[in-house]
Amino acid sequence: MYQQPEESRWTGRIDSVKDERAFRLHQRIRLLDLSQPFAPAERAAAFIGFACDEGVRRNQGRQGAKEAPAAVKAALARLPWHLPEGVEAYDAGDVVYVEEQLEQSQAELGEAVARLLQNNMAPIVIGGGHETAYGHYLGVRKALGRERTIGIINIDAHFDLRPYDDGPTSGTMFRQILDQDERAGYFCLGIQRLGNTAALFADAEAYGCRYVLEDELTANVDAAYEQIEEFAAKHDAVMLTICMDAISAAAAPGVSAPSPFGLSPALARALIRRIVSHPKTISIDLCEVNPRLDEGGKTVALAAAFCMEALLHFRRLQPRR
Repeated sequence: MYQQPEESRWTGRIDSVKDERAFRLHQRIRLLDLSQPFAPAERAAAFIGFACDEGVRRNQGRQGAKEAPAAVKAALARLPWHLPEGVEAYDAGDVVYVEEQLEQSQAELGEAVARLLQNNMAPIVIGGGHETAYGHYLGVRKALGRERTIGIINIDAHFDLRPYDDGPTSGTMFRQILDQDERAGYFCLGIQRLGNTAALFADAEAYGCRYVLEDELTANVDAAYEQIEEFAAKHDAVMLTICMDAISAAAAPGVSAPSPFGLSPALARALIRRIVSHPKTISIDLCEVNPRLDEGGKTVALAAAFCMEALLHFRRLQPRR
C-alpha cells in the first residue's frame, strides 16, 4: 500500500532561514506524491521507503526493520545540505506491507522505483528487510526493459541465495532473480564465511556469483575496486543493495543478524562512494536497519549517513561537464 510523504518527518535544527550554506536536508527536501502525475527531473534523487520486514519474519530473523524508513528519514532530515547547485532531493513516500501480501508489496515497490527511473530520478530505497532488494530489482528491470543487462552489487555478510520452495523471504531474493533473469549478474562484497553454510558457498559457485570475503576486502580494497570495475563493464546498468548486517556489530548493532567481524563504517562508505560514482549505477537500496534493536540510535544514524553519501556521490547528480 502506498503512503504519501509526510512533511512532519522532515524537521530539525535551523541555523538560518536565508543563508543556504547553513541549510540542512529538512530545509531542502521536496515532497513527491507518486499517486499524482509529475514532471521528469533534470538532476534529482528520491527517497522511497519500504516499510516491511515480513521476509525477515519468514526467515526466522528478528523483526523491527519495517520501522526503519521513518527513523532513517528523520535522521536524514538533520544532516547538513552539501549537494551541488541544481540538485533536488525528494521524499517519495513509502510502500507499506499489507498482511499476507509480501509479493504484491514487492511488486508495488517495483512500480514506484520504475516510475522514478523513467522520470530521470535516482531512487534511494530505504528498507525494510532485505526482501526490499527484490522489489528494487523489479523496478530496475521494468525501467530498463527485458533486453538490457543488470549488474547487482550487494554489500552483505550473506549470499541470500536460499531456496524459496516455501515462498520468498529476506534470504531468497538473489536466487529468485538469477532463476528468472538470465540477463542479471550478481556480485557480493563482504561475505562472511561464518555467516554462510558450505551449501550456500556451493550454490554461489553454481550460480556463477562473484564475491569477496570480508577479510579479503578489509586486507585489499583496491583489488575489490578492480573487480567492481570489471563487473560493471559487463552490464548495461548497475543497482547497489546494502544490507546493514555487513557492518561490524560495534557500529551497527540494530540489525536482524549482527556481525562481530563485519566491515568498518569507513570501508563501507568507501565502497558506496566508489559504486555510486560509477556512471552505470542507477539506483540504490539500504536494508535491515532495526530501530527496535538499536543502541543509542547508532545504526539509524549510520544508515542515514550512508544514504547521504550515496546522494553526494551519485555520478548522475553531478554537474555536466
